[in-house]
Amino acid sequence: QVHLVESGGGLVQPGGSLRLSCTASGINFKLYTMNWYRLATGKQRELVANITSGGTRNYAESVKGRFTISRDNVRNRVFLQMDSLKPEDTAAYYCNVRYRDSPYWGRGTQVTVSS
Repeated sequence: QVHLVESGGGLVQPGGSLRLSCTASGINFKLYTMNWYRLATGKQRELVANITSGGTRNYAESVKGRFTISRDNVRNRVFLQMDSLKPEDTAAYYCNVRYRDSPYWGRGTQVTVSS
């Protein structure tokens, strides 16, 4: 059974940083592309960043240069380092993996950027 658990969200001031973590179980983690999505109130779900099994990173234009995705294939974790945070980054952030043609999601972690 695939299980994803996010952590690291919280309240931060504009310009601040947070590091999100997602721990995966139930899959051979190193073989899969891992994704971070976010969902803000009144907006559509957005793919923020992903990292392939080979380590290729992709980012949404809105976060390029500010967010960094990485992975630890020993501890089955994927991270999202978020710097220079803006109020528009406020959202619930979800870890996602597509396994055997089905998407799996964590429960999410809330990020609030406000002064």
